[in-house]
Amino acid sequence: MKQNNVKPAEGKLGILVVGNGAVATTFMTGVLMTRKGLTKPIGSMTQYDKIRVGKGADKKYLHYKDIVPMADLKDIVFGCWDVYPQNAYQSAMYCEVLKEKDINSVKDELEQIVPMKAAFDKNFAKRLEGDNVKDCKTRWDMVEALRKDIRDFKTEKGCARIVVLWAASTEIYVPVNMEVHDTLEHLEAAMKANDTENISPSMCYAYAALAEGAPFIMGAPNTTVDIPAMWEMSEKTKMPISGKDFKTGQTLVKSGFSPIIGTRCLGLSGWFSTNILGNRDGLVLDEPANFRTKEVSKLSTLETILKPEDQPDLYTDYYHKVRINYYPPRNDNKEGWDNIDIFGWMGYPMQIKINFLCRDSILAAPLCLDLCLLSDLAARAGKYGIQRFLSFFLKSPMHDYTKGEEAVNHLYQQYTMLKNAIREMGGYEADEEID
Repeated sequence: MKQNNVKPAEGKLGILVVGNGAVATTFMTGVLMTRKGLTKPIGSMTQYDKIRVGKGADKKYLHYKDIVPMADLKDIVFGCWDVYPQNAYQSAMYCEVLKEKDINSVKDELEQIVPMKAAFDKNFAKRLEGDNVKDCKTRWDMVEALRKDIRDFKTEKGCARIVVLWAASTEIYVPVNMEVHDTLEHLEAAMKANDTENISPSMCYAYAALAEGAPFIMGAPNTTVDIPAMWEMSEKTKMPISGKDFKTGQTLVKSGFSPIIGTRCLGLSGWFSTNILGNRDGLVLDEPANFRTKEVSKLSTLETILKPEDQPDLYTDYYHKVRINYYPPRNDNKEGWDNIDIFGWMGYPMQIKINFLCRDSILAAPLCLDLCLLSDLAARAGKYGIQRFLSFFLKSPMHDYTKGEEAVNHLYQQYTMLKNAIREMGGYEADEEID
């Protein structure tokens, strides 16, 4: 390993997950089984991907851990919050994503992961009925209670560092309000005044994590860390933040396939995407106010890759529609259909149809691992604020929209950003350009 200024990954890394449902328990079970040599962490970039460092005679392809000091899976300790009191074993069995034999192989460890009471407001997820919730008078009380949870967990489990990951349901859409979300002072005042319209529970989790020196990752499309007040908080606490919304199925396809259309200079008339999904995420998204949050996240991908201002002949006025349909028989086995109407030479029309029969949590679990390990790495490397290099893993990557910055949604440009960040943290030169 080359000389670098990243602090070593010494001691235990506590991963506190908001939510103890399908994604969280699939993530936990996979890590625990991998540690025992019972499975492989397939789909995880941090465990499998290799990056070229150096050029010419000095060229090498190395795993991330051979470039930068990464936390080892054996050092991870899990905790969680959830509105339902069932432990991780009971929840994993209930979710029915994984086979019983896999869950039972780490039953003892999963049973010890008992959710702390959630900071919850039913107005933000009307379809959830759980009663394992904190009794908080104000949003500020929520923050204080969550901070105590983080401190207590860190002490009880003997963790050197903590990362907080949101893997809970999508909240209702909260528009950015620049009278509340613009500065840290205004955000804190709104929390203390119990502004339940502009301050979501997820903002309380993010604030609490940052206040306790823990990186925060937003895995849903909620308005949480993508506000200037939270950027200010992350700079004040010198902690990394990333979000939003795990890029698992359809958007992964969209961010990888739309560059084919753009690079080949083909035109686009319309892109219709629909999903059928039956797990708790699907149930919550069946509520129109919660779907609105997801829709905004999923729609943003295409518009930053196929831009009408760059190619007016090809991308003016294309129609982009996204639908999610709750369909209980599918459970976690989501199906994404994409109908893409393109046109080629002399404007002649063609069609592309993609049918992705994916498993939501199987695709999300390795993203959870990578985001947690890379956020921990970023914190040890002294990186704070928005972590743009983590855009690769996210549907609606964070960016400073107050300064006219556009999110990078192009999968291959995102991958370049990821590789360059790892190179730089490892003491190598960032030697690929995005142009």
